[in-house]
Amino acid sequence: MDTSDPDINFNSEGVCNHCIEAKDILPRLKFTSKEEEQNLQGIKNLVSSDPNTKYDCVIGLSGGVDSSYVALIAHRLNLKALCVHFDNGWNSEIAVSNIKKIVDKCGFDLATYVIDWPEFKDLQRSFFKASVVDIEMLSDHAIMATMFKLRKQHGIKYILSGTNYATEHGMPVRWIWRKQDLVNIRDIQNKFGSKKISQFPTMNSIKYILAKKLGLGGVYLEPLNKINYSKELAMAELNKEFGWQYYGGKHFESTFTKFYQAFYLPEKFGYDKRKVHLSAQIRNGEISREKALEETKNPAYKQLELTIDKEFVLKKLGFSSKEFEEIMDNPPKAHLDYKSDEWLFNVNRLLRKLLKKK
Repeated sequence: MDTSDPDINFNSEGVCNHCIEAKDILPRLKFTSKEEEQNLQGIKNLVSSDPNTKYDCVIGLSGGVDSSYVALIAHRLNLKALCVHFDNGWNSEIAVSNIKKIVDKCGFDLATYVIDWPEFKDLQRSFFKASVVDIEMLSDHAIMATMFKLRKQHGIKYILSGTNYATEHGMPVRWIWRKQDLVNIRDIQNKFGSKKISQFPTMNSIKYILAKKLGLGGVYLEPLNKINYSKELAMAELNKEFGWQYYGGKHFESTFTKFYQAFYLPEKFGYDKRKVHLSAQIRNGEISREKALEETKNPAYKQLELTIDKEFVLKKLGFSSKEFEEIMDNPPKAHLDYKSDEWLFNVNRLLRKLLKKK
């Protein structure tokens, strides 16, 4: 990591704040074989406590490594999982193939939510025009809202999440935005869009927080934080078990995400997410720093792939080359340049600070 993270700081030994945080947290996520076995058995005992339910748990399945490995864990624990796939119109063929291989071999049911494409296309166009950093918050917001809805519809209490600290820690706060900020989504769409939000799955921050705090949105479990999770070892196991295929980068199972992370973010904002993902792997003992530095010397996109993907993305979103060049040339904007529900969290932070003083 470097100063492309505006908030990074280094101590007198040249160690950054992300490494200092990880040095404290990562040891708590290292387990003996017996502890791993006990952790997973604990999940099984908790989730499969009611033999009369059709489904023990729900798993959001993208075809990527994290969600696929959660599905493998559920299969090995003999859980009755409902896999949910959110189709936002950007799936790669590899992702679709991975999902099919997993549900076929595991015998899991698969529920696929297909987004209303004209509306979602207009939303993505609006976010590009707004020049904000987190265009992917649209998909992440809708995925969460969809999971809550399907969980409630089928009466499923437990959600198995692919969230994990080992491969995801260290993301700079300025490189992303809070996914549940529906006020922000609506304001950007009102300013730049041509359609009203109607079919797009939504869930505002207050509802999300209350659901999580009170357990009304189900109980989230993170199996990957209960084992010695390694991306490299996980991919090898998935390939052996399912014939699962790698797609070339974290979250590159989506054509849009690949274009967004490997071209849009570096070119417009100077943010190369490979630095975050590789740094996490270094701290997790999966690769050497030297190998990671060597990898970041290579362009995130091969020129031919970029040409093909850029043409595809622009055509699918209805942008001309000139329009998109203008978008890339426009100065970056903060999400807080638009309406937001961040004030709620600022008030909460202030109250907590005052209570702590008292």
